[in-house]
Amino acid sequence: DATVYVGGLDEKVSEPLLWELFLQAGPVVNTHMPKDRVTGQHQGYGFVEFLSEEDADYAIKIMNMIKLYGKPIRVNKASAHNKNLDVGANIFIGNLDPEIDEKLLYDTFSAFGVILQTPKIMRDPDTGNSKGYAFINFASFDASDAAIEAMNGQYLCNRPITVSYAFKKDSKGERHGSAAERLLAAQNPLSQADRPHQLFADAPPPPPTVPTPVVTALGPGVTPPG
Repeated sequence: DATVYVGGLDEKVSEPLLWELFLQAGPVVNTHMPKDRVTGQHQGYGFVEFLSEEDADYAIKIMNMIKLYGKPIRVNKASAHNKNLDVGANIFIGNLDPEIDEKLLYDTFSAFGVILQTPKIMRDPDTGNSKGYAFINFASFDASDAAIEAMNGQYLCNRPITVSYAFKKDSKGERHGSAAERLLAAQNPLSQADRPHQLFADAPPPPPTVPTPVVTALGPGVTPPG
């Protein structure tokens, strides 16, 4: 909750510059800008982790849309009510190519439903390199079920990925997606409200139909026998 996403960054922006800039909003713990392996250039976005959620909220207020090298930057994070929305629809993605970054995962998996936080690729703390697996937290089990069904075994950057429910923290081998979790999720009014709006081209309801009188050779309104 104390991490912000920063997008729209000019190629001249560096991690030390990002650190210095966001230090004006509060104590910064960590910055990360995924880089292209071939060119070594960052890809126009990064993440800044603050000491507290209040600092992150303040950074969003004062930093969103300010210009850096003439380009307005976007600063945002998962909204506050998302904490109440965490229904347990958390999935594990394995066998990831080292080239895959958080943005690619977000772009790929957000097709299935609302993602609550930035996808978490587990990285080596010293080098920042991906360890080859990640976690994604959906707002509903409909979305996580669809993602597992559609993406398990699919190729992403020339590798077949594995997609399954993640193990629960501090549990003895129990995975998310249990019947109890689903029951609780169904009772959470927020999870219904946070579904993507899909009625883009809904037509207005048709007018009520008025029965037309039967006109036959016998004359109007006379029904033929039989």
